[in-house]
Amino acid sequence: MAATRSNADPGLFGPDSVTWQAHGDPMMWIAGIRALYLQALHPRAVRGVTQNSDFRRDAWGRLIRTAGFVGTTTYGTTEDAERAGARVRKIHTMLGATDPGTGERYGVDEPALLLWVHCAEIGSYLHVLRRSGYPLTDAHADRYLAEHRHSARLVGLDPEAVPGDRSELAAYFDRVRPELAAGAEAHEVDDFLRNPPVPPLLVPARALLWRRVAHLAYDSLPPYAHELYGRPAPPPATVTRRLRATGTLLRAIPARLRWQLPPKHILSAMARLGPAARPAPYKLGR
Repeated sequence: MAATRSNADPGLFGPDSVTWQAHGDPMMWIAGIRALYLQALHPRAVRGVTQNSDFRRDAWGRLIRTAGFVGTTTYGTTEDAERAGARVRKIHTMLGATDPGTGERYGVDEPALLLWVHCAEIGSYLHVLRRSGYPLTDAHADRYLAEHRHSARLVGLDPEAVPGDRSELAAYFDRVRPELAAGAEAHEVDDFLRNPPVPPLLVPARALLWRRVAHLAYDSLPPYAHELYGRPAPPPATVTRRLRATGTLLRAIPARLRWQLPPKHILSAMARLGPAARPAPYKLGR
């Protein structure tokens, strides 16, 4: 196999990281939808979204922007990643939200809110990948979480305050659980994800494909999330079987074909670093 080009910038994580291999998996899209469901259960955090944009009109754009940020920070150059982080931090400093009950005005860049968004996102990626059959051991999972202290820094968090392994992440979710609720904003997100507006020609595709994807993402949420949203999920074993079946199906699509979708972060990284930088699950053991 050709060597990685030693004089090229490997970026924030680099080809030797767990993140580099894992983020090339197609189940990341389902994990991203799960993250939206989970993030919406923090009332202060979700207000920062719904009060600063027309969520129903811009939800697709938000999802694509999040995917673009993850792709850039994973596979882009160090400069690309730092620039993306600076852009996010600047936007956050200009936005605020208002608690409708108390009238309190607060910034969306509060560390507690940024930490919730980060943990819900990274925790969802890890949960869906592992549950769908991606070969991440416990040690890989801990490495993955430690690596994402770097991405947390990019959005303005102190890396030392961010969970760096599975036990710290579990303790964090236990600690924040009393703050979660499914308010009006959470149900607005839920309604969108279950029935997003699409052009008439895409209505059949929404019924055939999107709803299955959104339902699977919802079903993979923790039990307390189902309780808050007020909708049950199938038995956990059934959900796990569906996640594994979906993962098997999506991973059967040739990677080169999947990676052709714009903005082609992985292909750009391979062009920069050489073919040895190609993400692959078997490289995790190295």
